[in-house]
Order: sequence, then structure tokens, then C-alpha cells
Amino acid sequence: MRTLSAASLKLSSIGLVIVLFLAASNNSYAQAALPNFADLVEKNAPSIVEISTTRNVSGRSAIGDGEIEELLRRLNPEQEPDLNIEGLPEQRQRGAVGSGFVISSDGYVMTNNHVVADADEIQITLNDRRVYDAKVIGLDEPSDLALLKIDVTDLPYVEFGNSDSLRVGDWVLAIGSPFGLEFSAAAGIVSAKGRSMPGGSMRGRSTYNYMSFIQTDVAINQGNSGGPLFNLEGDVIGINSQILSSTGGSNGISFSIPSNVAVNVMEQLRDTGAVERGLLGVRMREVDYALAEIFNMERPRGAFVDDVQIDSPAEAGGVLIEDIILEFNGHNIDYFSDLPFYVGQYRPGTAAKMLVYREGELQGLTVILGSSPTNSVAVAEPEVVRERGNPLGFRVSELSDELRRVTGRSGVQIAELNEGPGREAGLLAGDVIVSLNRQEIDSADKFASVASNLPDSGFVPIRIVREGQGTTMALELDP
Repeated sequence: MRTLSAASLKLSSIGLVIVLFLAASNNSYAQAALPNFADLVEKNAPSIVEISTTRNVSGRSAIGDGEIEELLRRLNPEQEPDLNIEGLPEQRQRGAVGSGFVISSDGYVMTNNHVVADADEIQITLNDRRVYDAKVIGLDEPSDLALLKIDVTDLPYVEFGNSDSLRVGDWVLAIGSPFGLEFSAAAGIVSAKGRSMPGGSMRGRSTYNYMSFIQTDVAINQGNSGGPLFNLEGDVIGINSQILSSTGGSNGISFSIPSNVAVNVMEQLRDTGAVERGLLGVRMREVDYALAEIFNMERPRGAFVDDVQIDSPAEAGGVLIEDIILEFNGHNIDYFSDLPFYVGQYRPGTAAKMLVYREGELQGLTVILGSSPTNSVAVAEPEVVRERGNPLGFRVSELSDELRRVTGRSGVQIAELNEGPGREAGLLAGDVIVSLNRQEIDSADKFASVASNLPDSGFVPIRIVREGQGTTMALELDP
């Protein structure tokens, strides 16, 4: 058996202490290097909004087809089929929830196009729980961006940062309303830049022509769409748009629209209500290793021109088949999908400089951009104006003697509930109204008198009794 001397034990103990000290130091450094997002969240929280939409969709029509009637007879030979289902609503409402953020103190809000497209009503809930109807300023499907406006001033708002300065590995933070959960923050890192969606399509339209996404591993879910993506300085460097998932939930692959794209689209929507994109007029493909070898390039890069459209800006500017476009207006073209993305950031009529690789030499060209076919569809839907036949949206009736006896109260009962402040506040047919705008209601005549003298806009309290329980709600009257 080997025996260690006292000196050896002392040296071993010193070595162990040094190792433990270094391990503790490294652990402390690792903890210190992790960012704390609390200040960033606190500063920007007042600018984040929740967006809820409703869309009227056609209900089922009455069934009267002879073949269906015959099928029902075969399934139930002893029973005469009854296909009289009159009274079904011609329309029903479908709701959705997304996120957005305030970009100016006078009420401009940005979100995704797919959050508000085809909506009949759009409501924005601010961080302080105020709710406003939103007006659509402009929609742009190719970039999946929308600009909204609410009638309010002195709002806190966010600042845009430079998305081109992002690096893979940078920390980012997303804030939104996943699954309708109000105000939720999630952090991660930039996983990649310049991403196009796998498959190259979004909602039936080719996306690689118009978008170069920021990919992150932030936990983005349904409801996060339209919310901001912040850098550590608290600037918006992206707008959360899509996820890649086989289940519909977050798999750590999220895509955000770069802020530089959003600013360009926002300015055009605000100024004209529509977005115009430039057109080059070439058909192209990736420069792979084989093409790089054939054309004696040091490495594969650029967009290989397979064809030049007749009478296109590219033809007028001198672009030839088999040119390899390496730069467009100062932007490096590493992949062929970079080119249409950058072309789309400039308006028609822009004089753009290009650097092409042709027959082993670099050559500069200037092209006057044309107008993209998408410009004809980048328009806003007309604003929906809600009619105010009944300002409260419901009809009341007198309480029966039995109901007065059971409830022990005076009041009126909601007999019919239509679109309007009552339904939006959560009232139901059958609710008993005991006061309106802090005035006691004991008859239908009293209700009509109080209702006719309500203010034109703002909130008024209404107290109801439902299933024996009293509660007070707020009715928002439209201006």
C-alpha cells in the first residue's frame, strides 16, 4: 500500500482548492454573462397591444335537396325526414386574437396582415386595458404586414432598430399574447438570417420573392403573431410572423419580419395606403458548386440568370443570360433568394446599381426598376362602419310578476340581443337590468328614458342580475 506524505497531502489539498475556485469563478462568469430582460420588458410593456378581430361568415342554409332527403329515408325508413330548419342564422361570427405594438404617440399600430385580413371588426386592447376600435390604414399580403390606427393620443411607443446589424447568436425578446394570454414575454437567440420558408409558399403565395426572415428559437405560438421582437437595446428589430411546426405548437423555429422591411412598408402604407415594389425581370437559380466550377468562381455565391424577360428593366439595363449577379444597390447577393428580396425593398423607377460576374470579369450595370405585379393587390380593405340603429344593441321587456317575486327586484329583462355595446360587454338575453348609468330601472319606460339620454361616446355602467347574482358591467358607446 502506497503511503502519501504530509507534504503531498498538502499539495493535493491546495490543488483541489484551486480547481474548485476556478470552477466557481467560471460558473459566476457564466451567470453574469446572461442578460436580464426585466428592464427591457418594463420599459416597453405599455406599447404592446392585444388585437381581437371578428369576421362574419355565412351560416348553413336550409337543406332541401332531394338526394339528401332520400338518403335520410334510407337511413331511417320508419321516420319521415324533417328538413325544415328555418331560423338558422344567415351569418355567424368567428373571432381571432393576435398581437401588435404602438409605433407613434398618435395611435398608429403595426401587426401582421394575417391577423386582421378579412376582419369585419378590429379591436385593440392597450396595456392599461382601454379598448378601441381600429381603422385599417393599409394591408400588405406579400410582407404579411398591416398598419392600423386608433383614435387616441399621447401613447407610449416603441422605436425601430436596424435589423441588418443583427448577428446570429444575438439575444432577442418577444412580447405578445400567445393563445390569448395577455402580455407574455419569451427570450431566445437569433438562429439564422435571410431565411425563406421551407416550401417557398405562404397562404398560397410565393414568399421567397418578398421576404427574408429572421429565424429565432424564441417560443412563439398562436397569438404571438404581429408582436415585436426586441434586441437587448430595447429596439424592435423584427415582427413575429410564423412558426415551423408539425403540431401547431412551438418547436423552437420561429420566423420574424426584419424591422428594416417593416419600416419601409409602414411608411408606404401610412403615406398612400398601399405598397409598391420594384421589378427586375429575370428568372434565376442558385449558384451551386458545379456552376462555380464551370465559371471559374472562387466559391459559389450570387444569383445565376437563367433568362431575361423581353422588354424588362433587366434587358434595358444590359443584363444577359448566364450573368451572375453578386451585388444589388450595395447589398451582397450570397443566395439567389436575396436578390428578389432586395429588389422588392425599392420602389418602381429607382435607379439601382448592380455588380455582375460575366465571362470571368466583374461588370457594373445600372437598372431602372419596373413595377411588380404585387403592386395591384397591395391595397387596404374599406373601413367597416357599424350602424347604430339601437345604440345599446338590445331590446328589453317588463319583468313578469313571477320573476319579480323570485328575484325580489324591480327592473327589465333583455328580450333580444343584437350587435352592439351590450353584446360586446358580455350581456346575455334573459339578464335582468336593475340600473343603467347609475339610475335605477324599474320599468321599460324608465329604461327607454335613461337610454335616450346617454352620452354619445365613452363608458357607462350597467348593473344586471344573472342567475341570482348581481354584477356591474361597462358599456362602451361608439362615437
